[in-house]
Amino acid sequence: MPLDQTLEAPVFVIAHLSDPHLDGSVAARDRLRRVTAYLRDFSRPVDVVLVTGDLADHGSESEYAEVAAELALEVPVLMLPGNHDVSAPLRIGLKEYVESPGEGHPVHQVRDVAGARFVLLDTSVPGEDHGLLSAESLAWLTGVLAEPVEGPLFVAFHHPPNELQHPVLDQWILQSSEPFAEALRGRPVTALLAGHVHNGLATSFAGLPLLVAPGIRSTAPLPFEPAARDGLVDLTTPPGLALHVHVAGQPLVTNYRFLTSTSQ
Repeated sequence: MPLDQTLEAPVFVIAHLSDPHLDGSVAARDRLRRVTAYLRDFSRPVDVVLVTGDLADHGSESEYAEVAAELALEVPVLMLPGNHDVSAPLRIGLKEYVESPGEGHPVHQVRDVAGARFVLLDTSVPGEDHGLLSAESLAWLTGVLAEPVEGPLFVAFHHPPNELQHPVLDQWILQSSEPFAEALRGRPVTALLAGHVHNGLATSFAGLPLLVAPGIRSTAPLPFEPAARDGLVDLTTPPGLALHVHVAGQPLVTNYRFLTSTSQ
């Protein structure tokens, strides 16, 4: 029986992708295609696809053209920048996907999809790997979160504020964590959705669920795992995604999927 027929309330499903790092290579493209082919084979489409950053690997115009082509799906697709992205070519190459006023950096957005609101934050710092929310960005977020919302409210961004207990990745997380937490406290946020660390994680921040999608391009093993002996990232692990299932009046449920077969 289809999932949405087993529950009385409507089911809202987010396919949460992150870090495809498209760079024109067959390897990166095929890993993303494994995920999009999997989504296209669903018996009912997801309600929205969210990609939390590092869309491109070098931020070039040709890479964003590839991103736009590969993520041309039959459902709404929301995207936000990561530390590998560059604002100006992103705004040009993804103008059909990104709705952000102004020019250049940062690329903040508010998007409504089927009764759900997504606040998409740009936590990137041009030329740097760590994340940061400026005072201006936090003021913008505070104003947006003060607006009334009837449906679920998700705040999405690239850099998680929590440490992973990884000696390298923990240098590159969000550095303005306490002011960010203060902006979130007391707001009716359903969940925080992030990427960046190339691991599927479920934790909390500011008393809210913090759900991190695995990396599509690679996985970053923890220092005590066998794969860590071969470097910072493991390119052989299967690409993954998170499926967040929301039903009004019930806790959000997250399912992590790792696609081991190219036949998906």
